[in-house]
Amino acid sequence: MTNPAQPSEPTVLDEERWLTPGVRGIGSASFLADVGHEIPTALLPSLLTSTLGAPAAALGAIEGVSDALAGAARFGGGVLADDPARRRRVAVGGYATTAVLGAATAGATAVWQVGVLRAAAWTARGLRVPARNALLADIVPAKAYGRAYGFERMMDNLGAIFGPLLALVMVATVGVQWAIGLSVIPGLLAAGAIIYAIRHTLKPTGRDKVPLKIRVRPVLEGELGRLMVAVAAFEAGNVAATLLILRATDLLAPGHGTKTATTIALGLYTLYNVAATLASVPAGRLADRLGARGPVLVLTGGVAAFAAAYGMFAVAGAVIAVLAVPFVLAGVGIGAVETAQHSAVATLAPAGLRGSAFGLLATIQSLGNLAASAVAGVLWTAFSPAAAFGYLAAWMVLALAGLLTAARRPAVD
Repeated sequence: MTNPAQPSEPTVLDEERWLTPGVRGIGSASFLADVGHEIPTALLPSLLTSTLGAPAAALGAIEGVSDALAGAARFGGGVLADDPARRRRVAVGGYATTAVLGAATAGATAVWQVGVLRAAAWTARGLRVPARNALLADIVPAKAYGRAYGFERMMDNLGAIFGPLLALVMVATVGVQWAIGLSVIPGLLAAGAIIYAIRHTLKPTGRDKVPLKIRVRPVLEGELGRLMVAVAAFEAGNVAATLLILRATDLLAPGHGTKTATTIALGLYTLYNVAATLASVPAGRLADRLGARGPVLVLTGGVAAFAAAYGMFAVAGAVIAVLAVPFVLAGVGIGAVETAQHSAVATLAPAGLRGSAFGLLATIQSLGNLAASAVAGVLWTAFSPAAAFGYLAAWMVLALAGLLTAARRPAVD
């Protein structure tokens, strides 16, 4: 008898389909996990300052350390994910551990306990990212990478919209600590969704485990290495969205008051997330339709959208309708860029190095975002917001130059 947990060999019809149970499972995991971690993230400032009486500096220190550990973990997670069997265990364990540790901060009675739990949760979250991305490449044929990664990004962005809204409802009904504690439910459901996806994926055929080995140079050889240079330039200018919110708030505060300006800015940020959600699948579909050069071309379009958005942020005035344009452009840009980056890595990386390639991509993203936000913040303070966004736009232009060069090279199908 056939084991129902194991799918039969894919048929020609199966190869034509891309929204398989496995893809739906990974997409659901991204949505549920984002809901689960957005709740404690949104409520962490209140827990630290109001409940535990910590200063704002404690929040900055905890978030800085957690982000740094998550970035390092993504690189290590890539090494682990090179092994097809190991990447499954890392994915399941990463989702489950993040959910439990994130929710456990509800019971913290001291600031140091929040710091330890948050850092550990973010480390687990970093470990699972390359495993999830490599697992998705196992599930779909190469010609459907764009749509599959676009769907996963769409679900992740949808979770970023739904999570904070759910946090507001939960705080009003059960309070801050209970809301954080209950965030374990969507987090564990995310782990269940990954298990569901794995059960609808063929088991790895190789019997020997891939040895744990850091392999950066093989990943950076050839076309993927050239693409990573352009990606690094983009990430060096990919600032945290909080600076976009701050820019809108500063521009609107003189005419609307600080409280109203903050509310409007958060509404514009929601518009950014909606744009990213709506752009992800069409961007992936376009990347698939354009063939071997599709991911690079879609990535180029996304970077161009960011360049235009940053240029507008540098010179924008206090008109809500005008400010909405760069928020939408940046949202469309991030939806296209993240989808195209993942699709390109899945396409260009050797199968045996796919985990390391995704780990390196995630590390570049993490370090680039940190550098972009830090430098832009210094320029903002020392000179002006226009100088900060001009600096970021310059990196987008450099990234565009690199991508246009890569797009002109002969494609290999």
